[in-house]
Amino acid sequence: MFFNFGIKDLIDIFLVALILYYAYKVMKESRSLNVFFGVLVFLVFWIFISQILEMKLLGSILDKLVSVGALALIILFQEDIRKFFYTIGAHKRVRNILHFIKGKHKIKSTNNEDIMPIVMACMSMSKQKVGALIVLERELPLNDVIRSGEMIDAQINQRLIENIFFKNSPLHDGAMVISHKRIKAAGCILPVSHSMNIPKELGLRHRAAMGISQETDALSIIVSEETGGISIAFKGNFQLRLTAEELERILTEYKVE
Repeated sequence: MFFNFGIKDLIDIFLVALILYYAYKVMKESRSLNVFFGVLVFLVFWIFISQILEMKLLGSILDKLVSVGALALIILFQEDIRKFFYTIGAHKRVRNILHFIKGKHKIKSTNNEDIMPIVMACMSMSKQKVGALIVLERELPLNDVIRSGEMIDAQINQRLIENIFFKNSPLHDGAMVISHKRIKAAGCILPVSHSMNIPKELGLRHRAAMGISQETDALSIIVSEETGGISIAFKGNFQLRLTAEELERILTEYKVE
């Protein structure tokens, strides 16, 4: 057995390990780790019974359970499966290959005229402790998120941003989505992250910002209603307590990879 071990077997083991690693990573973030290990133990038991011991009766029963169980897992964990494929697709090397195929070498960058109204609005809301959540679309379209809110499709404007997040505004509690240098929608609903790594002092806006950053490549700006602090969520990570200069620098560079 060991003498027939070749490069093909090595690649096979590597690919299985890679799939298990990304599945573990996704399950860990979604608090489904016990399910992941349970499924893993069951699969090992199934292979041991069916392939190694060749128990036909028990093996046939387990075969049926696996076929039905696979469908049930897809239905129950569709969000985790979507995150799993996104995690693979969002990997830097995979994206570089896609950019090469599409003939794109760089993502278009934003200019200062688009950035400053956002920065100034965030600083103004921070001083007044007005809560806000702004999502900036990158490569992955946010059509479903946009459809969940009220369509606006207006130019990026400081006064408009502040009016939308004004405390008495009906759109105050939702997220604003900026796409193609325009305010596309407001009052949008975002997926909420249930990660245990998010500090307890951070509220629902931060969890929603983290949720969209884990499922897409969007960048989210959060203004805390309690502290007035400005934060950014991007690729599953937070940058907290930003100054105006830091926010401007990040927004200037965030579309260039």
